[in-house]
Amino acid sequence: MSEKPDREAFPFTGPELCAKPAWEVVDLLKRGEVSPAELLDAAFARTKAVEPAINATPTLCPERAHAHAAALDETHSGHPGWLGGLPIGIKDLDQVAGVRTTYGTKGLADNVAQVSEHFVDRLEERGGIVIGKTNTPEMGAGGNTFNEVFGRTRNPWDTSLNAAGSSGGAAAALAAGEHWLSQGSDHGGSLRTPAAFCGVVGLRTSPGLVPFRLNQGASAGWSGEGVAGPMARSVRDCALFLDAMCGFEPRAPLSFPPPATPYQESVRRAGERVRIAFSPDLNGLSPVEPVIAAAIEAALAEVEKAGGTVETACPDLTGLERTYRVLRGFGQAMGYARVPERITRHFKPTIQENWAFGRSLTAEEVINANIDRTTLFLRVTSLLEDFDVLAFPAVGNMPRKAEIEWVDEVNGVKLDDYMSWLRFAFLATTCGLPAISLPIGFSPEGLPIGLQLLGPHRGEAKVLAVAQAVENAVGGPIGPIDPVVRHA
Repeated sequence: MSEKPDREAFPFTGPELCAKPAWEVVDLLKRGEVSPAELLDAAFARTKAVEPAINATPTLCPERAHAHAAALDETHSGHPGWLGGLPIGIKDLDQVAGVRTTYGTKGLADNVAQVSEHFVDRLEERGGIVIGKTNTPEMGAGGNTFNEVFGRTRNPWDTSLNAAGSSGGAAAALAAGEHWLSQGSDHGGSLRTPAAFCGVVGLRTSPGLVPFRLNQGASAGWSGEGVAGPMARSVRDCALFLDAMCGFEPRAPLSFPPPATPYQESVRRAGERVRIAFSPDLNGLSPVEPVIAAAIEAALAEVEKAGGTVETACPDLTGLERTYRVLRGFGQAMGYARVPERITRHFKPTIQENWAFGRSLTAEEVINANIDRTTLFLRVTSLLEDFDVLAFPAVGNMPRKAEIEWVDEVNGVKLDDYMSWLRFAFLATTCGLPAISLPIGFSPEGLPIGLQLLGPHRGEAKVLAVAQAVENAVGGPIGPIDPVVRHA
């Protein structure tokens, strides 16, 4: 990778098993060379060692995990997503039956889920073993992972810094080697920004590929802006996790079946001759710090050296920010509409403000946003007729101090509110397209830098294949590290 620091500066002293890639550990499981119980012991030992520094997985369920390992059913052992007893993390926005699920809010601090998400059921059927819940900002709202239930998650590369959000716990846990695969979710970059800050891979999936469980009378099942997706330390591991968690679910109205060819196979077939459209800042949508711009340009130059094609190109994105904000506000108005007051009264001010914005929207504003998102979708898909993916920054700035709730300035440009620094996340969400964040270099201080790749409609296979080509070109992936403990 460009600007790759001396690996001795970031040692890993955890169990040797924890440093191995997930696909290799699953292969060991299939061959009987390691047991699920051994992996659980390693994962819990590593988690115990690093949690005081990063606070990434505050809820653990060892008894449930060991019971699941002991009762593991080999029925799905021929499935391409078979995990064979691999420990995994689940975000604390998502239900795991019998496990404390708080959503990071005081009104649900003692909530224990009675049922699991559909994708959690599927992961467990396919040999994944849930070891705990990863930390999230309250209700998943915000780009910094902290809440009044569990406190603040810190970046393993420098614990004085922000791990981003809302899947900050998942990203930090992966970077520190607590577990091999960790589920996240994404609306305004909640998978992609933490992946960039923590040097891991995060894939925002197409709406419906990874279905949530819906509750009658409370859930808005046709809303597809928020999605679940895989996070891992490599593109290959990310593809494995996606094969394990995706699948058609008749009880979810947006659900659709995955392609016949496993995502892992698309990664294995990946070649170097990728076609990438590159926009340094999405036509001026968001400022970018020079260190990020330089790292991305250097990485794409390596892609070209390896045989790929990179051309500067970007569709007309007029109206993107307003469209995203209206859709997000409308979604929040629906999402919180029937949440009891005993829960909503605890919401932090930024959630209250965004909820009020959503309720204030007029029918005309919602109508225009839905028409405009279609226009944006058609412009992007037209560009992608000539390219495999559109590349741009995952986020425009390096991590800030952990105590800073949101970034108010990037490269000398003053930002208005807590969503403005996340503008690079808006395009994939608004258009319902898959996008991946992967590490492509380091800052001079040794902090990872991420690149975002946006793909065609339901084009996860293509996105993963191009990501594999980029990862190969820049010398990745990054292994787990011991947390670099620094004080604010």
